[in-house]
Amino acid sequence: MIKTALFAFLTFGLTASAEVKVGQPAPDFSAKDINGKTHRLSDYQGKIVVLEAYNLDCPFCANHYKTGAMQALQAAVTSKGGVWLVVNSTHTSNPSHRTPDAARKEFATQSMKATAWLDDSSGAIGRLYGMKTTPHLFVIDTRGVLAYQGAIDDRASSSGDPRTAKNYVKLAVEALLAGKPVPVAETKPYGCSVKYAE
Repeated sequence: MIKTALFAFLTFGLTASAEVKVGQPAPDFSAKDINGKTHRLSDYQGKIVVLEAYNLDCPFCANHYKTGAMQALQAAVTSKGGVWLVVNSTHTSNPSHRTPDAARKEFATQSMKATAWLDDSSGAIGRLYGMKTTPHLFVIDTRGVLAYQGAIDDRASSSGDPRTAKNYVKLAVEALLAGKPVPVAETKPYGCSVKYAE
């Protein structure tokens, strides 16, 4: 396997308004998590990776956490050897921005089962992937190719139990683990707008 072909590295400065496409190599990135550890997407080649655009102040996002639906999905992915990266692209000027200390506390109080929470307050990863809403999910296969992007499920609501919905991320991951085509590869994301710098 030619490792260098697995991920397409794009510089943030040249792709400020880029959007990734399903079936194309997922652009590489490097970012620090809330504990100061650096994560590079290409370090996870050979694994399924899920990116989650996150902001708990968004009621759509919050509903997935207060019901435990998001944590259960995170655990299902990571328990099978996958990687789940929470990406918070909220700019430092926005009231919803979390300092590392606040983020660590939130990670614990929400009982997150993600691999890491990445601080993307610069908006580099969010813009690189075209993250529009919180939540907005991306599933990358073991070859480093984007296999799914869009809504977490088919229930665009900020209330009720999302566990009763058709979960596109779960379906995508299960299909990849089984070596089958992803049944729904792209949907329209729903939620609150990502709070980038203006």
